[in-house]
Amino acid sequence: MLLQERDSLGWVLKALRETGGLIGREFYGMAEDELIERPHEDELSLKEIAAHLRDAEELAVKQFNAFAERTRKLPAWDIDVLPFERDYRSSDLEEVLSQLRMLRRESTHLLWSVSEDDWSREADHPYRDKVTLEQMARELAEHDLEHLWQMRRIKSDFAPD
Repeated sequence: MLLQERDSLGWVLKALRETGGLIGREFYGMAEDELIERPHEDELSLKEIAAHLRDAEELAVKQFNAFAERTRKLPAWDIDVLPFERDYRSSDLEEVLSQLRMLRRESTHLLWSVSEDDWSREADHPYRDKVTLEQMARELAEHDLEHLWQMRRIKSDFAPD
């Protein structure tokens, strides 16, 4: 798929590629105590956000592949509870970010290879009824931006006044 000036899908793909890189850079120079500190009890730490994004990307790859394989029913699981159920704060951040980069390469490569007709193909989501590949890709890009903003907000709290 070529990126045209008014090609909104192309811009979604560009956003996915670029936010993948931006997310990794947000962790540069952070101390371990900053990475694991939760701003509030019910909020994720920076390291937990990284693992959450990796989990979201893993699910997205499985869903995008299901679309590509013309599977009618999409896989789904609740990625929002995993950071609280698993000990992500003790995970190796470099490994998490490496997995996230690998999964993002896989998802964007797959999305760049689909036809225009594929973007509007529908599949059954277990929680949401019918969804299109375009919806899922846009939501992943929005999810990235939401957490990028969250990470920057948390990091600003660590900045000296």
